[in-house]
Amino acid sequence: MEKQNKNNTKNLKKQTLFVSGISTEIGKTVAAAILVESLQADYWKPIQSGDLHHTDTMKVQALISNSKTQFHKESYRLKTPASPHHSANIDGIKIKLPHFQLPNTNNHLIIEGAGGLMVPLNKQHLLIDLMETLQVPVVLVSQNYLGSINHTLLSTEALQKRNIPIAGIIFNGKPTPSTQDIIIHYSGCKILGHILPEKEITPKIVSHYANQFQRNLVDVLAIDK
Repeated sequence: MEKQNKNNTKNLKKQTLFVSGISTEIGKTVAAAILVESLQADYWKPIQSGDLHHTDTMKVQALISNSKTQFHKESYRLKTPASPHHSANIDGIKIKLPHFQLPNTNNHLIIEGAGGLMVPLNKQHLLIDLMETLQVPVVLVSQNYLGSINHTLLSTEALQKRNIPIAGIIFNGKPTPSTQDIIIHYSGCKILGHILPEKEITPKIVSHYANQFQRNLVDVLAIDK
């Protein structure tokens, strides 16, 4: 499986993608793990708020099968599972944009955000400000629920207004064609993949989706000629 992934992605230019969601608990970490496995990419979670005994980095580590991926240290590890600005205040820390530096790697890199685009980092900056500073394409994870069309289109519009490139959308959950079609129609975004409801997310499941996503990733991302 690892050999197949390597052969299909070896000609891709080195890509950095920022995985964000239309809200919290949307499936960003699973989507990030699938992208990591598909590209055999490195992984970076800039901010971990709470669950320091079972971080998103640890979750992705447990879900991938390839041996190439490197995991980079979080810029901020906050104790309270809350909005980063609040968690940082409790810890007596101020989150500062200049403190975020892309990890030094020659590999593809998947960055996982925290919650949605407008999550506050402090009283001056939101998570979307970090995305704008880093200027890397965003993969938006959308999950169907009442209001998800509105939340997804607001998210894509916010990114587009700041000229932050959108690599595509990953839909997570039960397929709802009427919802997905109207989101793609109005946003103009591409679909990178669809994660179906699963009883359990295992490395085997992640590997399955990684192979499914590869064709779309190769088509969407720049390829060396």
